[in-house]
Amino acid sequence: MTEPGARLTASLHGSETLGDRIMKVNHAGEQGAIAVYLTQRWIARWRAPEMVAELTEFLAHERRHRALFAAELKARGRPRCRSFHLCTASGIMAGLITGLIGRRAIAATTIAIERVVLHHLTLQLAALEGEDPRAAATIRAIIDDEQEHHDRSVSRLGEATMLERLIDRAIAFSTGAIIWLGMRL
Repeated sequence: MTEPGARLTASLHGSETLGDRIMKVNHAGEQGAIAVYLTQRWIARWRAPEMVAELTEFLAHERRHRALFAAELKARGRPRCRSFHLCTASGIMAGLITGLIGRRAIAATTIAIERVVLHHLTLQLAALEGEDPRAAATIRAIIDDEQEHHDRSVSRLGEATMLERLIDRAIAFSTGAIIWLGMRL
């Protein structure tokens, strides 16, 4: 959705700052990630049991990230993003489809989501540095986990098949579209 180096834009409401909006969108995004991993973990017990422990670990990270963003929203007196439930529904759908396909589709999903998320986190940090140190610190607190999810999934997947490249494109597009929409709701 946004090219590298492009300005981060948002539709701000009332006295809402860019940092407020980013915290809301990131909180909703973490909810979506939780929905993906919960659904994939549920299905992986049957389709990819060797991935259950890893999905449980990723899920714990995403819950911690959501809690960090929720605490920041509370401190700012801001409600959650209007895209919160959309992120949940989208995450369940993505987790269900890719979980049923199997372990390689699960890994391809994580790679796509985390690549898009890491790109947006980088843009967010650039926009917030010096403007909103608390929001920037909250983002910095999660980047290493998101990078680890990406890198572990890359090593698990190896060379992607045509189906996995299709999953990558669909998931990356959907993730970017939800972030874009969340920044404007």
